[in-house]
Amino acid sequence: MSPSVVVLGGGYGGYKVAKALDGVADVTLVDPSDAFLHNVASWRALVEPQWLDRIFFPYDRLLRHGRFLRDRAVEVDGRQVTLASGTRLEPDYLVLATGSHYPSPAKWGEADAATAKAGFLAAHDALRGAERVLVVGAGPAGLELAGEVKSAFPGKRVIVADRAADVLPGPFDQDLREELRRQLDKLGVELVLGSPLRGLPAVDAGIAAPVSVTTEAGEELSADIWFRCFGVVPETGYLRGALAEARDEAGYLRVDDQLRVRGQERVFAIGDISDAERNMAGMAGIQAAFLSANLKALITGEGEPGRYQINPPMIAVPLGPEGGAGQLPGVEGVAGAELVSNVKGRAMLVELHTDSFA
Repeated sequence: MSPSVVVLGGGYGGYKVAKALDGVADVTLVDPSDAFLHNVASWRALVEPQWLDRIFFPYDRLLRHGRFLRDRAVEVDGRQVTLASGTRLEPDYLVLATGSHYPSPAKWGEADAATAKAGFLAAHDALRGAERVLVVGAGPAGLELAGEVKSAFPGKRVIVADRAADVLPGPFDQDLREELRRQLDKLGVELVLGSPLRGLPAVDAGIAAPVSVTTEAGEELSADIWFRCFGVVPETGYLRGALAEARDEAGYLRVDDQLRVRGQERVFAIGDISDAERNMAGMAGIQAAFLSANLKALITGEGEPGRYQINPPMIAVPLGPEGGAGQLPGVEGVAGAELVSNVKGRAMLVELHTDSFA
């Protein structure tokens, strides 16, 4: 009888581990939604709703041998898993890949595909009717959203506000920030940086309604709609006992160089809930490939588990289908608009997931 593997979370890391081990082990994938959302393309779908049918992938198409449970973990202590339905699982190997919470319409939490699509369409209609758009957050998500809006609706006024003094926080080259600012300026995006807002808008994000906020420096910003592009929160609240104690102050699980949760032998954590690397879809995929290979070695007895190597800083930030810049491995200096467009901006990496759900 094959060893059992339970994967909690069907995001960029979780679904890939489940797919890779399908047939090697008795795999159970658990996720509260009915479909994987390729949220890397969420902003593209927001401005171009015809993309919606390309970015949702039903989980029931993923596994040929294992099973998918639409359910949610409510208590996990060691390898014992209790789901919201009352189902209890005690696998031989447990992979925690529950990802992070992020404001809609970038992510939709536990919503099914139909509900999420309806939300996208409502936000699109609200955006289309707005003349002024406020984006709070100048990280990758905020910059991408600003670029998508200006590319799809050049006549709209777009303001990006952030307490940070510059765009794109993180371990990236300053030349990359300068190139992104240059392109944003060319698109007509206004940057209001270096002063926090005195408070967030009183209306929900993504809703058509008058918005007025003031920075601590006294600058008033007005818009017809706003979007929240900050506030990633790791989904680890279901952990109990030793697993809960393995979290750091921000809620991320501490892992070793085999991506095992500290103090555990057969419990692993990847993606946004792990402290292994930065929260990025690409990093979750890299970790999934590494962990899948290690688990195959452990299950089959063929080969030795490897040790995870931290990746150098890398990122690609599209600013619409034809713009953007990045810092990519093997590319000297800043990756420009043409390269980023070819690598990510035009197709938004949809093709990387199509075969898995065929």
